[in-house]
Amino acid sequence: MKMHILFRHSLWGLLLPLLGLAIGPVQAGEANVINWAGCGITKKAFMKELAIAYEKRTGIKINLSGGGATKGIRRAADGSIDIGGACRVSIESDPRERNAHQIPVAWDALVVIVNKNNPVEGLSFQQLQKIYTGKITNWKELGGNDAPIDLYVRRGKMSGVGRTVRELVFHNFNQDFKTTYVVKSSGPGEKGVLKNVNGIGMTGISSAKRRDLKLLKLNGKAPTYENIKKGEYVLYRPLYLVTKYANVDKKVRDFIRFAVSREGQAIIRQQGTVPYSEAMGLVMKQLDQYDKALADGLFHTKAQAVK
Repeated sequence: MKMHILFRHSLWGLLLPLLGLAIGPVQAGEANVINWAGCGITKKAFMKELAIAYEKRTGIKINLSGGGATKGIRRAADGSIDIGGACRVSIESDPRERNAHQIPVAWDALVVIVNKNNPVEGLSFQQLQKIYTGKITNWKELGGNDAPIDLYVRRGKMSGVGRTVRELVFHNFNQDFKTTYVVKSSGPGEKGVLKNVNGIGMTGISSAKRRDLKLLKLNGKAPTYENIKKGEYVLYRPLYLVTKYANVDKKVRDFIRFAVSREGQAIIRQQGTVPYSEAMGLVMKQLDQYDKALADGLFHTKAQAVK
């Protein structure tokens, strides 16, 4: 169900900016400032570079702050910021997110990160599931050192990374993880793995590739630009710009047009991030992955019932 909501958001969200975002009246505001907040991975993937290029082009300054996907969605939805950044779909059942309008502009891969001195090079999808559920607890079970696995996960279940892992890997938004370290955001998790030879975690590739970490292959596929673009890498998700639905002012419309224009998409590509418009086929592949996670979840549920 949720992935079908994602599918709807993705296609409709892409069309609106191309049609001029004619969804509401122009609002008055600071003429030369756009306030953006949200997902740190989205900021690192493209937002910083887009903001610099747009200010040079128009003179309009974009103030960037973090806070995570939930903050980006909810503050954009209530109008307290102009644009939010998000790496997850808004939750329509939550009244704080119901007025969020999401425009997909890029694709991000969820990557498994380990310390660069860890000898393990890759995992199967099933091994990843078992690490997160505490069924594999020692690196020697994966061909590594005889040492405990220290799993780093985000606090709560609403973060962009945590929610996507639960959706695409487990088909269960309430899935609990058997973790060693709970961190408040992706940054501390990445830093923890950077310092811990036994550490492992998941984060967005746009953030992970800026640190001296090893990115593991998943089902034999590395999270390269081409593998992500072709849908050959298993885990990926859209990155969104978020506005308040039916209440977008002209300066916001103009920036979103820039982000999805050839110039904007070229800037995104230059950061090693896949532009959304260049890999529309990933929407259907993501639905396939969701179905696989569902089938796998049902299989394990039945297996547990038999026991």
